[in-house]
Amino acid sequence: MIQVCSSCGTRWNVRDRQRDWCPRCRGALLAPAAAAPVPVVAGPAAGRAAAGPAARSPGLPAGLRWIAVRPGAPMPRRPSRRGLGPTPRYAYIPRWGLSDGLAPVPAEPETPVQQGPAPETVERVLRLVLIMLGLAALAHLLRYLLLMLNRTMLLHPLVAAGANVLTILAELGALAALLGLAIVATRWLICRREAVFAGLGQVEPRSRETLWVGCLVPLVNLFWAPVYVVELARADGRYGRLRRPIAIWWVLWVLSALLSTAVTVISLLAVLHAYADDLQGVADTTMAAVVCYLLAALAVVALRRVFDAFEIKTVDRPTRRWVVVADAGAGAKLDRTAAPEKPALEDSAPETPAPEDAAPENPAA
Repeated sequence: MIQVCSSCGTRWNVRDRQRDWCPRCRGALLAPAAAAPVPVVAGPAAGRAAAGPAARSPGLPAGLRWIAVRPGAPMPRRPSRRGLGPTPRYAYIPRWGLSDGLAPVPAEPETPVQQGPAPETVERVLRLVLIMLGLAALAHLLRYLLLMLNRTMLLHPLVAAGANVLTILAELGALAALLGLAIVATRWLICRREAVFAGLGQVEPRSRETLWVGCLVPLVNLFWAPVYVVELARADGRYGRLRRPIAIWWVLWVLSALLSTAVTVISLLAVLHAYADDLQGVADTTMAAVVCYLLAALAVVALRRVFDAFEIKTVDRPTRRWVVVADAGAGAKLDRTAAPEKPALEDSAPETPAPEDAAPENPAA
């Protein structure tokens, strides 16, 4: 049986087995020249089977067939895909990468943080205010004692004038000290709020002008200044410990402000209505001023407690871990119970009485 290669035209003797590919050029081998006998099929299927090959390829020699070929130049071969190789690994973070080509945005100038007064400065001002309020209370108390003495004996004009001048100087000194304390405390509050909110990554919700007005304007600061302190305590995480000190300072400050306003109004009315000539009226006003200064000193002490609570740094408490241990008394008791009793010898020394078992300790108590 001979088969012809369709590419190189070599004739191959394939003997009794039909082959498909040329051993030389790997081309397709044509059908063998000696065609196999057609099987006999009865019925109408035989006519269709005999007419099938002639109908499919009329006029073509045996072993040829029609093949659809794309017109034009042959299509280029698809390039073989190259292996990717092993996955790259880096022992460090690579510095190369794709650049976006964006122009650098100029950084906004940072707002300079205002440095507030040092805690030592605020402590000195608080002590100075307490001293001035105490001196003012003592000056008014001395004036009250002189008024009491003046009811039975006549005072020297220089003594009375000196007492009045001392009282006025003490009042002016206390007023100046309170004004300085208000300014220093407001500066400390503003700077502390800015530092706390900056540490939380937030912006101060209130402007500096608002804080200055809310802390220095009379009768307005009675409400807004404690509110600002409460906001600071909540942002700083100290409100749970400062709730009571802030409330005490707030109440004392409001009472002191109301009493000071009442005493000032009464003193002005007494001067306008010639009530100052009455010794009893002057004595009552002087004693009310003494109470007013003492109440103001208590308010300053309460304010100092609040300030100290803000400045004290929280220290982590040492962690205590409870460990379950064996009870020595219970173990000894179990050993005595399990051990067999031995008969006591006559010549043996008397046994000392065993101490009573202590109550078992609870290791988690």
